[in-house]
Amino acid sequence: MMRRRTTLLTSCTALALALGATACGGGGPVSAGGGDKALGGQTVTVAGVWSGSEQKNFQKVLDAFTEKTGAQTQFVSTGDNVSTVVGSKIEGGNAPDVVMVPQVGVLKQFAQNGWLKPLSTKTQQSVDTNYAPVWKDYGSVDGTLYGLYFKAAHKSTVWYSPDALAQAGVEPPTTYDEMLTAGRTVSDSGLAAFAVAGQDGWTLTDWFENIYLSQAGPEKYDALAAHRLKWTDASVVEALTTLGKLFKDKQLIAGGQKGALNTDFPGSVEKVFGPEPEAGMVYEGDFVAGVAKDQFGKAIGEDANFFPFPAVAGGKAPVVSGGDAAVVLKDGKNQKAAQALLEYLATPEAAAVWAKAGGFLSPNKNLDLASYGDDVTRATARSLVAAGDSVRFDMSDQAPAAFGGTKGAGEWKLLQDFLRDPSDPKGTAARLEAAAAQAYKG
Repeated sequence: MMRRRTTLLTSCTALALALGATACGGGGPVSAGGGDKALGGQTVTVAGVWSGSEQKNFQKVLDAFTEKTGAQTQFVSTGDNVSTVVGSKIEGGNAPDVVMVPQVGVLKQFAQNGWLKPLSTKTQQSVDTNYAPVWKDYGSVDGTLYGLYFKAAHKSTVWYSPDALAQAGVEPPTTYDEMLTAGRTVSDSGLAAFAVAGQDGWTLTDWFENIYLSQAGPEKYDALAAHRLKWTDASVVEALTTLGKLFKDKQLIAGGQKGALNTDFPGSVEKVFGPEPEAGMVYEGDFVAGVAKDQFGKAIGEDANFFPFPAVAGGKAPVVSGGDAAVVLKDGKNQKAAQALLEYLATPEAAAVWAKAGGFLSPNKNLDLASYGDDVTRATARSLVAAGDSVRFDMSDQAPAAFGGTKGAGEWKLLQDFLRDPSDPKGTAARLEAAAAQAYKG
């Protein structure tokens, strides 16, 4: 949610930092204060993809943990390639204590490598009490719970400038074709329809997944996610063809294909909600709101709003989610404090800290919705929790990292190639299958 998938803002030089070094942007170790100080003197090192406003807001959660327990914290942003960075730290004998893992596939990889400790009984009990079973399933490998989903994403949201749509005289659409038609009307009024973050391949996988879930249906979605269905299947070619309608229409994309390939995720939000708008809409998860609010001062619900990703070709409107799971590494040096942090993160109390700060959704069904700061976020959170076990987790997040989660490789690169030239959906499907076959075999 995520993944490399959430706001990758003002990335600091995390890859050059040792995980034991001063925290990136978090101000270093947090001073202990308050609480019962049961863990005073211990320091929990936490690694994750977050940077910018997300890192600052997560630091508030870590500060609350420090206040409660006396344990200090250090956070370091890994950048997109969590698997590679953490693996190298483990091999170098410098493993973090806790990792916020943004992909189901990476969590499974970590577990299969023998890197993870099962979560404590207390955390497991909290998960059973506070979460729909689907979140426990996604955090488990071979029946053992290793991952706690602290932050979730509602990845079926299209964000727009109400002024831009009003000026064009269009209403939020309910079908994909209506969305493209509305987009052309927005374009005719002077703004491009969409800002597409093609520089970040993960955003393109999200476009594909919403289209595929709606057009092909949940059973095929599950089969493709597990690679029981080949990417050469006609349903994949059909979904790529549908996506290609957008990609090849220069009227719809700010800067055309070249502009999209040079736009990262934060830049795509800026093109809609920044001081010099270039587009009326940007598709991505609920975390767009955090960027629009924190970086550009937009009032959510007034200056920025969303409509659900529309139904495609007579299918149902999709509900795709993502999330970041906290895991404990067995090679970490502070096991007791690490498990205590996850026990805290499993509570509604911890989720409320970030919910109040904004740019956050929790899958914790016992979090009071009043904790969220605006009606739009509250509605999004209610929708995610209400979906229960019908939520479909982000497909590329379920894949092996080599296919679904690596910059410049696999699905990310191949969909960037497709954005550059969407003329051959069948050929793209064949290349996706070849890459998937190799990754799943590994």
